[in-house]
Amino acid sequence: MHAIGVDIGGTKIAAGVVDEQGKILAQTRIATEAGNPASIDKSIAHVCAELVEQFEVEAIGLAAAGLCSPDRRDVLFAPNIDWRDYPIADNVRRLMNTEIPIVVENDANAAGWAEFQFGVAQDTSNMLMLTIGTGLGGALVSNGQLVRGNYGVGGEVGHMRLVPNGRTCGCGHDGCWEQYAAGNALVRNAKSAAIKNPAAARGLLDRVEGNAQLINGPLVTQAAQEGDALAISLLAELGRWIGEGAATAAGLVDPEIIVIGGGVAAAGDLLLEPTREAYLEVLPARGYRPEARFALADMGNEAGLVGAADLARQ
Repeated sequence: MHAIGVDIGGTKIAAGVVDEQGKILAQTRIATEAGNPASIDKSIAHVCAELVEQFEVEAIGLAAAGLCSPDRRDVLFAPNIDWRDYPIADNVRRLMNTEIPIVVENDANAAGWAEFQFGVAQDTSNMLMLTIGTGLGGALVSNGQLVRGNYGVGGEVGHMRLVPNGRTCGCGHDGCWEQYAAGNALVRNAKSAAIKNPAAARGLLDRVEGNAQLINGPLVTQAAQEGDALAISLLAELGRWIGEGAATAAGLVDPEIIVIGGGVAAAGDLLLEPTREAYLEVLPARGYRPEARFALADMGNEAGLVGAADLARQ
């Protein structure tokens, strides 16, 4: 049977019908307003209703960037959308006037599940996935089961505290791993380097007509891929933080594979190699334990949609 997966972003919603092999049979997108939860509900209901008319659907999964309730009905908190104890699944069901089961999943969990079921980790049993975009999300699979935890908010590795009294995080605390190992950190470090040493950053500044504030993550990645020394070092520094944090997490979850996904993963080996090196340098009891392998995610931008649909069936 088919299921619908919906990936809810800050400015757009992507929805698609997914079969049991993870193949997207139909897909649609619609713009939305991050500051208007009611508008998001209506947009989700609209695209899902369109797809239900075309396919026989057994379940609908909503992938949301936030903490989700253990009953998979509410978003407890979201940093970028005004969701606070928000009953999104019930709202969409009411708007659609349907009996089709609708559940909500954390977007990183959904993307991680897609990689575990259909992507680079499908032949493993224990996985840690890191989704590295603007922030740092995580998904844990243990013995073939997605780890949601007792209260539905497991896997939030980006908010492990790595640096006491460190940089303030959007979650309200200081020193979270996310503040050092995500796209925001890469951009912040690149802008700082360009301001402090314009000569060394000439390759980056030339791309933005000398305005350091216009530097973004894809620009740094492109410069690194073209051999820019500063950009390569910036990705290496980001990789160091990712690797060291992953080693800390490995002491708890002991993964077979660590999957790196999200927009920053477009840097490929320029990010993966320093990540792997840092991981091995600080891995507890190295030499006396098997070491997880690293891999880049291969499900692309549709991972959240596919994972949400597959999880909705369960």
